[in-house]
Amino acid sequence: MKMIVTGGAGFIGSNFIFYMRRTHPDYDLVCVDKLTYAGNLETLAPVMDDPHFRFAKIDICDRKAVYDLFEAEKPDVVVNFAAESHVDRSIETPEIFLQTNILGTQVLMDACRKYGIERFHQVSTDEVYGDLPLDRPDLFFTEKTPLHTSSPYSASKASADLLVGAYHRTYGLPVTISRCSNNYGPYQFPEKLIPLMIANCTADKPLPVYGQGLNVRDWLYVEDHCAAIDLILQGGKVGEVYNIGGHNEMRNIDIVKLIIGTLGKSEDLITFVTDRKGHDMRYAIDPTYIHNELGWLPETKFADGIQKTIAWYLDNRPWWENIVNGSYRDYYERMYANR
Repeated sequence: MKMIVTGGAGFIGSNFIFYMRRTHPDYDLVCVDKLTYAGNLETLAPVMDDPHFRFAKIDICDRKAVYDLFEAEKPDVVVNFAAESHVDRSIETPEIFLQTNILGTQVLMDACRKYGIERFHQVSTDEVYGDLPLDRPDLFFTEKTPLHTSSPYSASKASADLLVGAYHRTYGLPVTISRCSNNYGPYQFPEKLIPLMIANCTADKPLPVYGQGLNVRDWLYVEDHCAAIDLILQGGKVGEVYNIGGHNEMRNIDIVKLIIGTLGKSEDLITFVTDRKGHDMRYAIDPTYIHNELGWLPETKFADGIQKTIAWYLDNRPWWENIVNGSYRDYYERMYANR
């Protein structure tokens, strides 16, 4: 089995590569990443010399480069993690999100059609469903929930999902889509809530919290997400959408206070800032379908996962400090200058 993993130098993509190397050591993995600000090749250091792993610096919007890669590698499966994903950035520069998240997905699927694959899997997000009211805890996102986006980011992901579905219906491309709740765990870029709070907390810097921090998210440990995608690739029905979530809802302010308490810092560090435009109030996924169809359930309780995550960031300070000071961008040159 040869698998192309796009966006594999990012947070979830890299964790997926590590997971697949452990659970399917006979698979050949080709990581494709443009290495934008959020792609960190240093993250992949543990597998860079693995004979079953190859890295290719490619923009998925570059049709010739993508086609050349498919011609050379002849993959069986493509898993598309590649995406611009930070909502705040999408509000500032939406065109970048439309380019990568929609047109990049199209290029990949065109390559899949041209060269033939067993499965194209699109990694999406629960944000395509919009949000839920805080006063209706009985409501959850299901696979049948209408798409109702709130940001340029979520609109670009929803557009890509619709395009993936259209390629399946029009061309018969064998596709699956997964929509996951908020992930947390090792190697998450420190602009996101949990690693940002950990990094700032350790340095006694202010902890910026949108509004009053009452927004609710359904948190899932990243390895549980990887396991779910693996199950979808093995046994998921072609053309189907699978929601992946942990029934683990937490308010942002409670996450921040938990991190503060764990690190023994003062809640005086909390700084409430002007809320994000169009900020979704609550995400909550109903994972019944993937459980009934594939037997998936999250294995990591949040109380355990958050402690493992905090410990990882404390034990791996050079990784995120290199990102904060910008030196991680030099890693690619160090790795490939003489190759």
